[in-house]
Amino acid sequence: MISPSSLPPEDKQGPRGIQSIEVGGQLLIALAHHGRPMALKDLARESGMAPAKAHPYLVSFIKLGLVEQETSSGRYGLGPLALQLGLISLQQYEPVRLATPRIEELAQQLGHTVAIAVWGNRGPTIVRVAEAPSPVHISMRHGTVMSLTGTASGRLFAAHLPAAMVQDALATEREIQGGHPSTAIDPHFNAQLAQVRAAGMAQSSDGVVQGVSALAAPVFDDQGRMVLSLTAIGPSGSFEVDLNGDTARRLLAAGLDLSRQLGWRQDPVR
Repeated sequence: MISPSSLPPEDKQGPRGIQSIEVGGQLLIALAHHGRPMALKDLARESGMAPAKAHPYLVSFIKLGLVEQETSSGRYGLGPLALQLGLISLQQYEPVRLATPRIEELAQQLGHTVAIAVWGNRGPTIVRVAEAPSPVHISMRHGTVMSLTGTASGRLFAAHLPAAMVQDALATEREIQGGHPSTAIDPHFNAQLAQVRAAGMAQSSDGVVQGVSALAAPVFDDQGRMVLSLTAIGPSGSFEVDLNGDTARRLLAAGLDLSRQLGWRQDPVR
C-alpha cells in the first residue's frame, strides 16, 4: 500500500496548474467581487500584488477581452468576454432551464413579452426572452441589467435579497448614473419594497421607458431564496398592471408552480 507521505508533492496537493494564471486570476476575482471598475492601485492592492506586477496581466487580459480600461478615468473593469462567460453561466443555471419553456407559454397566453431575470454581478440580468406575437420594441435582450429602482424585476429582487447585496447594487447603479455612490436606501424606496413583499409581486408603469409597463413574479428555491423573476412587459395602453388582474394571476401562478418544482414550500398559515 502507498502511504500519503510516499506520494510525490503534486499528487498530494492535486493536479499541478500554471501559477502565473492563478496569480493573474486574482485580478479577475477582485473585479468580479467589487462589481465596478477600479483604479490600478486599488485593484493591485485587492489582488495582493504591486501595481507594476499587475499591469502586464491586465494588458494581456485586455487583449483577450476579459478586461477593459475606461478611456476617461483609466480604471479597469470586466471586459466583453468576461461578461459573455458570465451570461452563459447564468443561462445554464438549473432554475433558468426549468423556467424557459414556461415563459414561452406565458408569452403566447398573455400576448406580451415575458423574460427571465436572475441576479448577476451587476444586478438583475435578463437571461431569457420570449417575444410576444406583437413584441415591445425596447431594450429587453439577453444581458440587459435592469434598474433596481425603476423596473418591476429590480424592485422584486430588492424586496427579497439580503439588504447588503441590495445596498451594494444601489451604489453601483447610482455611480453609473452619475450620482453619489451611496448605499443608503431612502424611505420611499423602502416603502415600495414593503408593498412588493406584501403583494407577492412587483409592478411598474411608465418607469425607465415611457409607455411601457411590467409585472414581475418571484421564483424561490428549496431554501426560500429568490432565484429568478418572471417578468411580463407590454405597452402601457394595453398592459394590465392590476395585481388582481388576469396577467398578474397567471404570472404569479407560474412562479409558484416553478418554486414548488424547485422544492420550495410555502409556510403554513398560523
